[in-house]
Amino acid sequence: MNSLHEQLSTDIRFQEGLKTCISCGTCTAICPAAQVSEYDPRVVTETVQRKNEGLLIQLLKGDEIWRCGECLSCKTRCPRGNTPGYIIQALRALSIKTNLFRESEQGLLQLKVKRTAGDHILKYGYCVYIDEVDTDRYPEQGPVWEWYRKNRETILARLGANYNQSGAGTLRKISDQSLHDLHAIFRETGAIDRFQQIEDGCYNGVPDEE
Repeated sequence: MNSLHEQLSTDIRFQEGLKTCISCGTCTAICPAAQVSEYDPRVVTETVQRKNEGLLIQLLKGDEIWRCGECLSCKTRCPRGNTPGYIIQALRALSIKTNLFRESEQGLLQLKVKRTAGDHILKYGYCVYIDEVDTDRYPEQGPVWEWYRKNRETILARLGANYNQSGAGTLRKISDQSLHDLHAIFRETGAIDRFQQIEDGCYNGVPDEE
């Protein structure tokens, strides 16, 4: 079996993201996530450049690779043309593929992301769907959100949205053809397989949310 670094090196995002890091720290200085969490793109980039399997395993099992917001601010500033955000994307994919994401508290949150944004976009065409976001599962939304949900049809009509109706407009009902096309895109890009890997990887370690 190929080493983890050899597997990582086959990912086009890794190939495009890592040129030659000189560990200058420009990416960390511009990174919004680095300002508010224990995330340092310079350290991540410098670590994978070492090609040390033990250090790579630590990255794949840790929380740090899940803190990046993928805004790609790093891409705009690196003097050597590196893109740590792309490297992070490749690391996340490998972490899920190898099931090492299960060792990370932040990695396990991918199950929640998959079961909300991932499943919702395939079912409804929207990453965040009002009818699915309730305060039982998302108490941080608060009482105002509960009021909004109960009165959404009236409120959205006043705002000019076309909520759950056919035709054009904000929050319109997505056509069956468009949903079919979305499923096709997710299949062709490997996203459906990735979703299944997350479900399978978490099956024995994470209780069902429902």
